[in-house]
Order: sequence, then C-alpha cells, then structure tokens
Amino acid sequence: MDRPAAPDHPVTSRLTRRQRRRVSQGLQYALFVAVLVLIAVSADWGRLQNQFAQKDLALRLFPEIITTALRNTVVYTTSGFLLGLVLGLVIAMMRLSSVAPYRWVASVYIELFRGLPALLIFIFVGVAVPLAFPGTEIPGGTYGKVAIGLGLVAAAYMAETIRAGIQAVPKGQMEAARSLGFSHARAMVSVVIPQAFRIVIPPLTNELVLLFKDSSLVLFLGVTLSERELTKFGRDLASQTANSTPILVAGLCYLLVTVPLSFVVRRLEARADKAV
Repeated sequence: MDRPAAPDHPVTSRLTRRQRRRVSQGLQYALFVAVLVLIAVSADWGRLQNQFAQKDLALRLFPEIITTALRNTVVYTTSGFLLGLVLGLVIAMMRLSSVAPYRWVASVYIELFRGLPALLIFIFVGVAVPLAFPGTEIPGGTYGKVAIGLGLVAAAYMAETIRAGIQAVPKGQMEAARSLGFSHARAMVSVVIPQAFRIVIPPLTNELVLLFKDSSLVLFLGVTLSERELTKFGRDLASQTANSTPILVAGLCYLLVTVPLSFVVRRLEARADKAV
C-alpha cells in the first residue's frame, strides 16, 4: 500500500497572519494565567494577611493618618510646587534672555539641580546650611526646609518645561501684541506666558505627582510627631507594631492622590492632542 504523500508546506505555514497573531495571543494569555495560578498556589496567604492586612491595626491608624500624615504630605507638596513654579518661571525667562550671563546662570542651575539626587538637596538644606551658618534658621522650620528642598529640585525641571511651552507659542502672538503697542515685557506677561501655561499644564501636573512622592524625603530631616508625612508615619507605626500593615495603608493613601492626578494628566494630554 502506498504511503500518503507528505504535504508540500508545514501546517503552520498555511496559517494566515491573523491566525498566527491569534495563536500567539492565546499562548501569551495562557502563560499569563499560568503565572497567576502559580503565584496563587505558592503564596502563603495566611502569612501575607497577618503581615499586610490586619484590619484592627489598619483601623487604629485613622483618623491620624489622614488628619496629620496626609495633610502634611499635601502641605509639603503644595509649598514645594508653588516655590518651584515661581522659581522655574524666573529661570525659564533667564534661559530665554538675550543677556548672556542670565542664560549662563540659568543653564548652570538647571544642570546642577537636575544632576543631583533630591535626597542630597534635602540634606544640604536641612543639615549643611545650619552647620555653615550657625544661628540661622529657615523660616517655617521643617515646612520651610521641605518647601525649599522640593522647590529647588522642581524649579530645574519646571524651568525647562516652561521654556519649551514659551517657545511653542507662535511668534506671531508676540508680534501681534507688539503691533498693538504692548511692550516686550507686557506682551510676555499678558499674551505669551498665559498661552505657554495652557500648553505645559499636563507636564506640570505630572511634576506635581512626582513632588508628592518626593515629599517622603522629609523623613531624613528629622521631624516631630505632628510634622510626619505618610512615609514617616507608616514607617514609625510599622516599627512600633512589628507589622507591615501601616506601610500598606500609607501606600494606599498615596494612591488616593496620585491615581486621580495621573488620570487628570492623561485627560489633559488627550485633550491637547485633539487640539493639535
């Protein structure tokens, strides 16, 4: 009896591109589910619940984690953001100035504070400055130190963002303002800068999210109980109770703020893309 003739092409070569993509996706979904099942089977759920999800311990954190820790985190972030915004605007204008020394100073500032770790800036403000100038106190105590630390770092990034926004405004806007009799400074303040800020709102909001997380560096300055922010609060309670539930709750409080802000950033970016 004659053997059947072998096919001219492998079976896989007869699949269309769409079929091969579906097979590939099916294999990836199967791998994903297999990993999840492996994690679910191998995890020690009882130990995880005991370490990260003790309901009674979590409830004991309230309302102080909101009224003190979250409030301080928001205050630190807001003060640092406002200082960084004002300083960043000044540096951006210096960066665009026709006066060369202004541009040099702005460039050095941006490269310096973007190149150094934020933690080093905090230590410089909180430790090095008091040691270098004995008897000198930064106004506002810890709140002032955090505002300056966050503001100095944020200003370097915001300056470049604002500069890019100003340069994105069509030059015709400045020329139209000047033709109406506006001075250069008034045209910048009344026409160009407001339009630039409309352009850079999404990246500035993203910078606000980053500052909210960077505010956790305040724990390296040494703070009182009433000055603790979320990370310091969660760390202290975790050490006292030998349990990680306070850290998990502190993390959830961060997400209460950062997730909505990230959603706002995506909406603003989508709206900006549609306007182009």
